[in-house]
Amino acid sequence: MNAPEALPPRRTLHEAHKLEKRLCRLTGQAIADFNMIEDGDRVMVCVSGGKDSHGLLDILLRLRARAPIDYTVIAVNLDQKQPGFPAEVLPAYLTQLGVPFHIETQDTYSIVKRVIPEGATMCSLCSRLRRGILYRVASELGATKIALGHLRDDILATFFLNLFYGGKLKSMPPKLVSDDGRHVVIRPLAYVREVDLARYAQAREFPIIPCSLCGSQDNLKRAEIRRMLLQWEKQFPGRVRNSFRALTSTVPSHLLDPELYDFRNLRASGVPDAAGDKAFDEEPCVDEVATVRFEDE
Repeated sequence: MNAPEALPPRRTLHEAHKLEKRLCRLTGQAIADFNMIEDGDRVMVCVSGGKDSHGLLDILLRLRARAPIDYTVIAVNLDQKQPGFPAEVLPAYLTQLGVPFHIETQDTYSIVKRVIPEGATMCSLCSRLRRGILYRVASELGATKIALGHLRDDILATFFLNLFYGGKLKSMPPKLVSDDGRHVVIRPLAYVREVDLARYAQAREFPIIPCSLCGSQDNLKRAEIRRMLLQWEKQFPGRVRNSFRALTSTVPSHLLDPELYDFRNLRASGVPDAAGDKAFDEEPCVDEVATVRFEDE
């Protein structure tokens, strides 16, 4: 296959500017929808060195410059002492950006490699160790929000992981309180597609640092789910978008969780209810479903 023809410089700049505007708009929309960042917040952006966290930091800094509220940003990197990790790259880059940053050095790599048997999935333990360290750092830095770079693709993949392997309707929420009850975690890129963020990272020439721990394993269920979603998108364009939209439009009365909806005490009231079940109506076709919310594709 021949390499794609390079775009003329002027067109390249135009496309990059359009992409930047779209990513900023989607991120701003997610922040507003879930009230992720408030006036006076000190936002700790977790920067791993991957494209997602680089993009998150870049976009939050751009939004801050024109936001109607005042918030500060501090970048935090956890150096897990992975072999070959270029420890000098992020400090140099963050210094060049002029953004305050903190590098936390903890040898979690050795712990994970020692505890997890060869060939077993390392993600769970690695994630728990990182989470505990980052919560502590957030307290020490006085951060009011912890921002993670998960994208729309990550949120949808997590939903299907829980559905297929955990038997739960559960995903990554865009905003949550940490398990210790002391921190608010936000995912401002919740509406952003990975393909767009990858293009943006390339255009911005972020200094990407590959992960040699969890992300390097080829036996992950998450990778399996991602392959499924890619195949869906090729075979049935729009299915992935509609699946994500479904996460933003749930109907508890039409599911089966008695803890979420009080089926036990449900009685006919004789009063018309627009949200009531139309038991004998056909479900709407895909082309009848509203498609206003995510006009990003």
